[in-house]
Amino acid sequence: MLVEQRISHIHEYTIGAPIQAIKSTTSDLRARPRIHERLIKLLLLLCGAISILTTIGLVAILGQESLSFFTRVSWEDSNKQIVVDLSATAVDNILKVSQSGAVIDSEVIRLDDEELRVISIEGDTITVERGYNNTEIAPHRAGIDIYTADTVSLIEFFTGTEWSPQVGKFGVLPLVNATLMTSFIAMLVAIPLGMGAAIYMSEYARPKVRAVIKPVLEILAGIPTVVFGFFALTFMTPLLRSIFGIHNVEIFNTASAGIVVGLLITPLISSMAEDALSAVPQSLREASYGLGATRLETTIKVVLPAATSGIIAAFIVAISRAIGETMIVAIAAGSGPNFTFNPFAAAETMTGHIARISGGDLSYDSIDYNSIFAIGMTLFMMTFALNMFSRRVIARFREQY
Repeated sequence: MLVEQRISHIHEYTIGAPIQAIKSTTSDLRARPRIHERLIKLLLLLCGAISILTTIGLVAILGQESLSFFTRVSWEDSNKQIVVDLSATAVDNILKVSQSGAVIDSEVIRLDDEELRVISIEGDTITVERGYNNTEIAPHRAGIDIYTADTVSLIEFFTGTEWSPQVGKFGVLPLVNATLMTSFIAMLVAIPLGMGAAIYMSEYARPKVRAVIKPVLEILAGIPTVVFGFFALTFMTPLLRSIFGIHNVEIFNTASAGIVVGLLITPLISSMAEDALSAVPQSLREASYGLGATRLETTIKVVLPAATSGIIAAFIVAISRAIGETMIVAIAAGSGPNFTFNPFAAAETMTGHIARISGGDLSYDSIDYNSIFAIGMTLFMMTFALNMFSRRVIARFREQY
């Protein structure tokens, strides 16, 4: 009996007690409500939602105003007149027009406030539909001017080589060409300087030297771009004119603007490329040194290929920054659209044009006003295409260690 009581006591101690302890511990490990964690999670979600909604809003506004630009009807005087009076009846739909003036090739014409849809044209006789677009049918006397409807087509916008909104010329190629020229010159300057600085800081500089050089380079990116613009106009342009001749280099030119934009984005390339190079595992370098490679051979043949995705991403971001730069090109590149491939000639970029005419006296909802948004949408699509290309390149060359 005594032995059975002791066995029962041992059984309770060795089995029952741990079970009770486990039950007690389990109850203590239950998830407790943490209000501050949920608030932080909601705050972070709100930040992401605001970013997405802001982007959607920007695209929606650009798209809406750009659509107004491409669908807006502008009326141009054809220098033709009707030679026979028209009555205020819909059946009186035959126009006799003068021989002088431009050829009428518009689907819609206008006499005073009445719009008329052109059905057929035979010599100096035009058959029309009266009261088009719910306009009021009214009498018109002989000699009244005929106005033709004109809209900006996508083909004209992207293939035209003249941008003069005052005379109805909306070819965006001069602005795009100047933007790409400036960006190309900027990348010719920024890529060698930025990559040289990045390689030096990552592979050659001592930690103390790197800790000094990198912040100094990044300070360069904090200088206001208007200062860079006046630097391009007052220093870089005179320097180019002294080298290539004052008759060959205009005061405003895309070369000086592009060079200074390149100096502006050099810290961006050097910082991002240096981060990509520093992220390459040290074991790859040690393996290369163990095989007898020099530091330069290791950098070129091992480190750079391993950091390709990060370096290309730095280039793409820098190109987007160069394309979107405003103040430097607005001050130093020129203030008139010019379709030219001469880097020493004045030409206006897309951002420079937007900055120039948006500060003028533009009537709201006019075709000149809406053209700003069409240019902005073109600029957005260019940078969006670059970002998409960057993502594909990074996914293609990404190295995971």
